[in-house]
Amino acid sequence: MLEPTSHRAGARPAPEGARWRFGLSAKLLALTVVVVAAAEIAVLVPTIANYRIAWLSDRLAAARTAALALDAAPQEGISADLTRELLDSVGATVIVVKSEDTRRLLAASTMPPEANVHIDMRGTTLWSAVRDACDTLMARNGRILRVVGDPPRGADFIEIVLSETPMRRALLRFAATVLLVSLAVAVVAGILVYVSLNWLFVRPMRRLTERISAFRENPEDASRIIVPSGRSDEIGTAEEALEEMQRELSLTLHQKSHLAALGLAVSKINHDLRNLLASAQLLSDRLVSVPDPTVQRFAPKLLAALDRAIAYCEQTLSYGRAKEPLPERRDVEVAQLFEEVRDTLGLASGAGIGWVADVERGLVADADPDQLFRVMLNIARNAVQALEGRVPLDPDRDQIRIRARRKGTVVEIELSDTGPGIPPARREHLFEAFVSSARRGGTGLGLPIAEELVRAHGGEIRLVDTQVGTTFRITIPDQSGDRHHRRERIRA
Repeated sequence: MLEPTSHRAGARPAPEGARWRFGLSAKLLALTVVVVAAAEIAVLVPTIANYRIAWLSDRLAAARTAALALDAAPQEGISADLTRELLDSVGATVIVVKSEDTRRLLAASTMPPEANVHIDMRGTTLWSAVRDACDTLMARNGRILRVVGDPPRGADFIEIVLSETPMRRALLRFAATVLLVSLAVAVVAGILVYVSLNWLFVRPMRRLTERISAFRENPEDASRIIVPSGRSDEIGTAEEALEEMQRELSLTLHQKSHLAALGLAVSKINHDLRNLLASAQLLSDRLVSVPDPTVQRFAPKLLAALDRAIAYCEQTLSYGRAKEPLPERRDVEVAQLFEEVRDTLGLASGAGIGWVADVERGLVADADPDQLFRVMLNIARNAVQALEGRVPLDPDRDQIRIRARRKGTVVEIELSDTGPGIPPARREHLFEAFVSSARRGGTGLGLPIAEELVRAHGGEIRLVDTQVGTTFRITIPDQSGDRHHRRERIRA
């Protein structure tokens, strides 16, 4: 129950004087003791008050019996011995019966004792009974009570004068007996409650805590994942949620480890691969001097592709560093960029997938051309892969559609396809790395990289709900209002 904080796995060192703390079991035991004590007080005090009322009521009942003897006996016909026996049976020193204007007195002496406390049993309430019982328990011996109660038939009231000492002694004995019995019952009930709660709640919580601590020490060890107990209550729900969370975290850590290994391998070949691409670029430069028209038409595109390949090679580890380079923004002709994306994907006329571009005339975006190209290429490649699952392809049915417009200082681009769409289960993790890929062998990095590049421009990319296929909407705001106004003047 008392747990040393320094012995717990992974706990921070506790300051001096605070190396021990109350555990959940100790808190539960303390709470049980407090509740049982409160229940004892709530039961014991009214019980003692009721016992005091019953004791006085018994004395009044005996006094009423004695009053009947007074009525049956002739005036001045009661002997001293009979008077003493009647008073002893009641436990009183004086008995008075009031009937209309007549008061009949039965006393052991001609001078009755003076009463210290007056009690009227005809109007007793629970609060007054509790208060009087506490007063009796704390009073000194020898007090004299004057008690008034309901009379015999035909009388107004009956009163008795008696010593409080016998009642106080009886009350103390009764209180002690009730307290001992109540304590015994309360101890048994408290033990049962404590054991039950400890079994139902404390032990499962301790098990959860131990499994969490064990998993924290080595999250990649699948054997440390908690195994749900199969309970159908909230504890069982917590165990199942913890198991799911630990499995997802363990899987994510494995993926991160694979990514780190991949980054290490790529960094080793990055230098040599870049040199090879540079050599290919030098050889491609010679194609510019070849007079063949076909070579002259494709040579610039080949050189542009090699330039981009070298740039990608230099930025291979940019995603692993969790930060892309800042965009170098300038005016980009959107229609020309879309044509480069189409040519890179091999979607020229005659391809099985149709390409429909609806771009505002002369539309210019304030963006990094290489990063915007990567954004559009990643999304368009996903669209191509979604459409390639249909056989045979029909360009009138299987299409990629691009629409671009300027709205004030923002360029809005919509890229959609007529494919099967994205399943609802994947939409929640659409822009999470290694999760959103629906293609076997895919890395799931295309959309996360696209989102990161768009956010670097201060824009937004999101999935638009459509009836057919998949539609992404991209917004690229201008870097400043002055650039937009200058561009508008140039266009005018």
